[in-house]
Amino acid sequence: MLSEKFIEVSKNEGVVSITSWGSGDQPNVRCTWNSYIRITEDERILIPIAGFTSTQNDVSKNDKVILTLGSREVEGFNNYQGTGFLVEGKARFTDCGPEFEQMKKEYSFINKLLEITIESAKQLL
Repeated sequence: MLSEKFIEVSKNEGVVSITSWGSGDQPNVRCTWNSYIRITEDERILIPIAGFTSTQNDVSKNDKVILTLGSREVEGFNNYQGTGFLVEGKARFTDCGPEFEQMKKEYSFINKLLEITIESAKQLL
């Protein structure tokens, strides 16, 4: 499902925004960096987290999330300098297991891991 362009963007620095909704009308937006995300062989996104309490509360009520990520370093459509993606998926938080332990070795600051199962990934630029 994920294109080579998506993988290339994820390997170049940029901001990742994560939008969630609990039971209310207001979206909750948090950010991290492209360099923190990891893509598993089965194309889930793993993000080390040290906070995101409101996002975790939202996900406990509604697991749908939207991510955007991009990089100016990756050429987009029509030779445009930079590209980005809109990702829709389902999220869950965990604080144990092999993937959490592996990420904890790399990022000692984490106290949980955000896992996103991708449902769609659309290139925007």
